[in-house]
Amino acid sequence: MEAGGPWRPEGPHGAERGGERHGEGDREEGGEGRGDRDTGGPRAALSGLTTRGRSFLAAGVAAGVCAYVLGQSDLLRVGLLLAALPLICVAVLYRTRYRVTGSRRLYPSRVPAGSEARVHLRMDNVTRIPTGLLMLQDHVPYVLGPRPRFVLDRVEPGGRREVSYRVRSDLRGRYPLGPLQLRLSDPFGMCELTRSFSAYDTLTVIPRTEPLPPVPLVGESAGYGDGRQSSLALAGEDDVIPRGYRYGDDLRRVHWRSTARYGELMVRREEQQQRSGCTVLLDTRRVAYAGAGPGSAFEWAVSGAASTLVHMLERGFAVRLLTDTGSSVPGEGAGGFGGATPESADSAGLMMDTLAVVDHSGEDSLSRAYDVLRGGAEGLLVAFFGDLDEEQTVVAARMRQRCAAAVAFVLDSADWVRGSAPDDRAEDRLRRLREAGWTAVAVPSGAALPDLWRQAARQRSESAVTGAASAFTGGWS
Repeated sequence: MEAGGPWRPEGPHGAERGGERHGEGDREEGGEGRGDRDTGGPRAALSGLTTRGRSFLAAGVAAGVCAYVLGQSDLLRVGLLLAALPLICVAVLYRTRYRVTGSRRLYPSRVPAGSEARVHLRMDNVTRIPTGLLMLQDHVPYVLGPRPRFVLDRVEPGGRREVSYRVRSDLRGRYPLGPLQLRLSDPFGMCELTRSFSAYDTLTVIPRTEPLPPVPLVGESAGYGDGRQSSLALAGEDDVIPRGYRYGDDLRRVHWRSTARYGELMVRREEQQQRSGCTVLLDTRRVAYAGAGPGSAFEWAVSGAASTLVHMLERGFAVRLLTDTGSSVPGEGAGGFGGATPESADSAGLMMDTLAVVDHSGEDSLSRAYDVLRGGAEGLLVAFFGDLDEEQTVVAARMRQRCAAAVAFVLDSADWVRGSAPDDRAEDRLRRLREAGWTAVAVPSGAALPDLWRQAARQRSESAVTGAASAFTGGWS
């Protein structure tokens, strides 16, 4: 970059480069976005005078006026010197043609809340003349920390300088880093010119996740161990299409009707194409939560959903994220599930990126989520609910009908905001969910999800034992 010229991106990886100025009428070619352009010429350069430069200029003008009034020629010489020095610095700095390239490297680009990421900045002097004093500054949102500034003393021809800084946020979200600014200054500190690169990077702060214990919530046949391949309780479709006979196939599996139709031996496929599916439902209704901030009930629910997604993906489940608005992540294809394919890392990243920016919805009901769930047979359903009134408790209870197993973590805003004990209404909604077949667990303020995860497993085991005992007693009655 030349002092006073435009800067623009160099490539798709956050590298940025300055363009060369060819006099009036030049224009920037290529790249997206533009840096701060010096369209005012010398007038814009004069605006870069520092406090010291303006003071010298004002003192020189005042001395010249006094010399004229008093008729003192020596004072006039002093005034001319004081006024000329900052103007000479402006002219020299404005005509200095530095060409500097800059790049930014962010590692990692996706971090959990409360963790740090490191940003590496690199400046290269691509001219044959050394640079003067440079100050490097990167624009950073205030939630990530103070704005980083670095002073580069002198960059030799063809030389480079590398600096780095750290960013950290306790709040999830997507934060832009940049544009990068370079400030040029003369040796006397009379003038400073600031030019900006145009490219920027994005830091994604995802919710915190906690490792969950590998307890079975749907039985050992679904998603845990070798038994999941033969599970018939989860989402899956019978593959009834016959295939051609292969050497070694059992002749008892010959499908004679298809053999007569195709004119060759066809055998039945007795295997069932299985996919252990898990839907993580996140209630984002604004009316269901009270309070805000990292310690609020809503942020706990978001973090819980993220922890569940990671845990179920590690256990081999095909997972999707569903909200009360009816939107499904990673998508609607093949039931909207992701994680059972080689692109599982992309699906997990997409779901975590969605949770990084998820906010309260304007919905008053869970009916849209229920419409999605009743559209097909589900495997495991793990839901994070806020406050449920009478109507929404009924809707939530009906979600259980199409699922092999369902676990609900219910948060009470009164407990999270005021610290009061759950009332009769909260206990009643838990009872109704359990009667509908849910494994419903109340979430007290500040609870740890791994403990609640174990509690849900114990509750489900106790329910299974109670149900088996009831069936045995009924058989003898």
